[in-house]
Amino acid sequence: MNATFIRLQTLKWYDCRMALAVSLCVVGWFAFAPALIADDHAKGYIETPIDEYDRDHWSFFPIRKPEVPKASTKWCQNDIDHFVEHELSAHGLMPQSSASRRTLIRRLSFDLIGLPPTPTEVDAFLSDTRPNAYEKLVDRLLDSPRYGERWAQHWLDLARFAETDGFEHDKLRKEAWKYRDWVIQSLNDDMPYDDFICQQIAGDELYPDDDSARTATRFCLCGPDMPDINLIEERRHSVLNELTSTVGEVLLGLQVGCAQCHDHKYDAISQADFYRMRAIFEPAVPLEKNRSLSTLEESFPFKQPSHLMLRGDFRSPGPEVTPGVIRVVATKLNSYAPNPSKKSAGLRTALANWLTSRDNPLTARVMVNRVWQHHFGSGLVGTPSDFGVMSDEPSHPELLDWLAATFVENHWKLKPLHRLIVMSSTYRQRSRLLEHATPTERTNWEKAIKDDPDATSLSRFPRWRLEGEAIRDAILRVSGKINLKSGGPGVLPPLPKELVSTLLKNQWNVTKDKSEHTRRSIYVFARRNLRYPIFEVFDRPSANTSCSARGSSTTAPQSLHLLNSAFTLSMSKAMAESIAESQESTQPHF
Repeated sequence: MNATFIRLQTLKWYDCRMALAVSLCVVGWFAFAPALIADDHAKGYIETPIDEYDRDHWSFFPIRKPEVPKASTKWCQNDIDHFVEHELSAHGLMPQSSASRRTLIRRLSFDLIGLPPTPTEVDAFLSDTRPNAYEKLVDRLLDSPRYGERWAQHWLDLARFAETDGFEHDKLRKEAWKYRDWVIQSLNDDMPYDDFICQQIAGDELYPDDDSARTATRFCLCGPDMPDINLIEERRHSVLNELTSTVGEVLLGLQVGCAQCHDHKYDAISQADFYRMRAIFEPAVPLEKNRSLSTLEESFPFKQPSHLMLRGDFRSPGPEVTPGVIRVVATKLNSYAPNPSKKSAGLRTALANWLTSRDNPLTARVMVNRVWQHHFGSGLVGTPSDFGVMSDEPSHPELLDWLAATFVENHWKLKPLHRLIVMSSTYRQRSRLLEHATPTERTNWEKAIKDDPDATSLSRFPRWRLEGEAIRDAILRVSGKINLKSGGPGVLPPLPKELVSTLLKNQWNVTKDKSEHTRRSIYVFARRNLRYPIFEVFDRPSANTSCSARGSSTTAPQSLHLLNSAFTLSMSKAMAESIAESQESTQPHF
């Protein structure tokens, strides 16, 4: 009995030792295998050279300003219409007549400032018989400080802006709101887009004594982060990869992030291309444990070599790389050339200059397409952040290049571009057939619906939906409760009790000043792990990645929220009281 017991105990101890030995082998393999494989792959890594075939794609061709087609009808208001009419004619289509004045002022107001026009503004426009009444309306809206608040949200979607880190703890970034205010102010000031880019990439290098320019570099570090992670190298790897992917996607319209683990499967973007571009930012990303990301800050001189990470594994450094740009976009006329100084290696300044070079074929094309997208609901290129070989073909390629060339000629100014687009007859078209339409109008409409079902050829004005922010702002405005105060830290309006019960302590401390609760939606606190309810049900992106085009869902919670939320009920009551008061004031007194 005792002997049997001893043998069993010995067997158990033997099994334990075997299990321990196997575990150590497995741990050892994961600890050392990446380095062994890295050495093996590094020796055999070969980067495929770029040839003319790789550059034989419409988005990589130099921007050439095409000749404007001649107009065949009196419908055309400006050069945009000439291109559109020419394209419609090629498909046997006719454009639609202009929308009513009431429709146009509503369309323009929501489009340019994100707010509905007031009854007084509508009446003034309807009664304005001057030939330039529409032009005056456009100029007034573009000059409004509300314009920057509207169009900044489009950029913040791209910049994956939030005021918290994300992940499990979702800690507060105390000064993140300054970047939001910088974007709003820059747009209101009509800062040239090339300078807008340069400051966000290299503001601290270009304007070392300007705090505003340093704030602009928050664009690069707006993404999610995990400050409490144990491995600082893993965190550095994740932050730099996300940063590089975003810069390529937003500014170049290329999915360069697909090349962080292997050469891009479709575009001529190698893994080395990705890590060369990443190396531009490596000296400027200061990471400190338990400290949230802020602005770029260059460590100079930066002596740590940059490496290609094999299979995207931070534990598998491959060949050493030097800072550089995407080769398929770079040419002899558009090369990357850092100019070091006593205080900086000039890496990011050189990148900014390369991005905004007149010889860069992508930057201007990508931006004018984004502007067009937000005026018409979709871009001339249907994939706004992918101009690679898998992208959609431009619906109007000559118009796209003409707009890009004109944009650069006008010193990269955005407001003249907006003005050009909204002044066109293309933008002023009807989006629906009226009951009293003539037989000719009805025939043209039916043919447009049949041959251009998605309005891709712009045979009519496409319908597009308002975002959650615009819906909330419209409710606030018509109720008379909107607070148009600008700037400052994000505001935290009350949340439904059911939602509050699911939150951690201090995740949503309601702003004490109740007048702040009715400020415009762009000033509502942007928590990465908790979207404000009305924004969430109407498809606001999570801010974990860059969003070039929001989703457009139709769900029951949207209707239920608008019908039953405490916010809607309180604003409806305020609107009813306002109407009652105005009626009383107009009643005769005896």
